[in-house]
Amino acid sequence: MSFEKVTLEGRYVRLEPLKPAHENALIDVVNDGDLWNLFFTSVPHPDQIAGYIRDALARFDAGDGLPFVTVDKDSGRVVGATRFVNADGANKGVEIGYTFIGASFQRSPVNTEAKLLMLSHAFETLNLNRVEFRTDFLNHKSRNAILRLGAKEEGILRCHKVMPDGRLRDTVIFSITKYDWCGVKQNLVHRLRA
Repeated sequence: MSFEKVTLEGRYVRLEPLKPAHENALIDVVNDGDLWNLFFTSVPHPDQIAGYIRDALARFDAGDGLPFVTVDKDSGRVVGATRFVNADGANKGVEIGYTFIGASFQRSPVNTEAKLLMLSHAFETLNLNRVEFRTDFLNHKSRNAILRLGAKEEGILRCHKVMPDGRLRDTVIFSITKYDWCGVKQNLVHRLRA
């Protein structure tokens, strides 16, 4: 599967292709709530943002990913980042991951609409069969947010990943399939209208 750079735009957010020029804006994002200090996430430290961008763009160049910055349309500020990763062209699947949003914009329409835009692109433009989400078992906030999207929990990969502090992470896997998409989309549109 090959990704083309695309801008996805909604009422509240615009997802723009990530580029090196976004470094300072993403440093501001991770500083908004000291996101890198959350032990159950892999949000980069401000000093690691340049490497985060290089890695994301290298994966894009290798055909495995499409990274975005999340822009709040009202303020014009970059308020987060997210990407398509782990593309599986043979089976028409992808994961949405590496998502982080500054604390000031959490519990706002930003994440819901960003996911609506990405899922619409995945199912309606790329014609995929499946979109996955993965998170740390201990990240209850993320797990609940994924469930609110309409994803279904599929299981837990035990001792799946070594975290930066050496802890062995259990990873919870969720998915939305093309068969779920109609209802999931209706739910997300309804939530954004409310």
